[in-house]
Amino acid sequence: MALPSLTDQAERLVRLGVHELAGTPADRLREAAADGPADGLLVTAAPASVLAPLLRRPDAHEHKEGFVVADMTDVDLFAPTVEVPAPPYVALGLERGDAFLDRTPAESVPELLAAGRSPMTLAEGLHWVLQEPEVLQRNACFMTPGSRLRRGDGSYDARTPALWISNGTGRDGRERRDAVKLGWCWWRNRHTWLGVASCAARRAV
Repeated sequence: MALPSLTDQAERLVRLGVHELAGTPADRLREAAADGPADGLLVTAAPASVLAPLLRRPDAHEHKEGFVVADMTDVDLFAPTVEVPAPPYVALGLERGDAFLDRTPAESVPELLAAGRSPMTLAEGLHWVLQEPEVLQRNACFMTPGSRLRRGDGSYDARTPALWISNGTGRDGRERRDAVKLGWCWWRNRHTWLGVASCAARRAV
């Protein structure tokens, strides 16, 4: 799998109206794409709640919108726990985190940081699936532990944002089977089908 060029990414974001959702002029996105590295992911400030419905599967399910789980109405309050440039910016060296399948975020994030990598933020994960839908596969999806919700007392909520493919069960509804799902998993829980996504670097553009 390979990301589209930054220029193509910018044009896709403009076609979908993401620049308006992010409060960024279309020309600014195009300028960022022109100035950025060739192999990166263009990330905007568009909120997660409005990005999720733009996600599609790259097959017969393209008509099914992505969605946020019913019990994550506060999704837009999940903020980066790592330093990121002011959007738009470029994330480099993306990894889905398959090596961390069946590992908790609590275990995996320190290892990523020690290896010089950074846990992926929710915004980065959403933009990645938007530009490269094939990155989500059944039994090989990912968490984005670089974004968490901080409580009023300064501690973190135990939910960890994640992107996977709905089975159409429970509150998802059968009509959402095979749609992209933005949900959460516990910080200290293991999942055999969720990796811990990361990037190698981020660059201002």
